[in-house]
Amino acid sequence: MSRDACLALLDNADLARVVLSVRCLPAALPARIALIGEDHLVLSSRESAVILAARRGDVISVQIDGIDEQGCTWSVMVSGIASSAAPEELQVPRIEASRERGATLLALPLSVVIGQRGH
Repeated sequence: MSRDACLALLDNADLARVVLSVRCLPAALPARIALIGEDHLVLSSRESAVILAARRGDVISVQIDGIDEQGCTWSVMVSGIASSAAPEELQVPRIEASRERGATLLALPLSVVIGQRGH
């Protein structure tokens, strides 16, 4: 899929899996997401491993999946260097409620964006 098609799917997504390494093993942890422009995702997470990865500046990936109107599956994965984000820098109404419940905001530049459609 093209980058624009992937971004359109990301823009409509609310929940994703953050893929990262936890004690040298792969892990996929939930996070709320919101697309900011065409080059960043904001992640809202209460998972300590995700927050630690952002504080360290680790490379992480975010994956979302879905089914389109024709019943075909699709998957989009983005990767980049995570960082902490101040709430006042990234005001996103869609994830504001999770921040109010104690989640931490993280920023992820969309360095790599790939997507595919299934059958």
